[in-house]
Amino acid sequence: MDLSDQLKNLFPDHEVPEEAPEEKSNIWLQETPLECRFEKRKGKVNTIIAGYTGATDDFKILAKEIKTTLGVGGSFKNDQIIIQGDYRDRIMGILKEKGFQVKRVGG
Repeated sequence: MDLSDQLKNLFPDHEVPEEAPEEKSNIWLQETPLECRFEKRKGKVNTIIAGYTGATDDFKILAKEIKTTLGVGGSFKNDQIIIQGDYRDRIMGILKEKGFQVKRVGG
């Protein structure tokens, strides 16, 4: 007897609402792949994502999602997402899950 059966026994009149379908993000997907590259700036390691051709607001939303998922700092400047640290593999995985094509540039 699992938890849902126990709850049905305790509350027979309660109806479980159906779950709403998950909303897909409205980020515009593009034909050309995004570039994910590694750079050192002022002695610190950065991952830079460039090549997005959609709206700037969508790219900012994507930057925020990546930063919160990884739990790292970063910024959005000059149509590039700058993430503090070398997270190329994890970022590429996140972008591929969202449906983007990603190209690794450099090492």
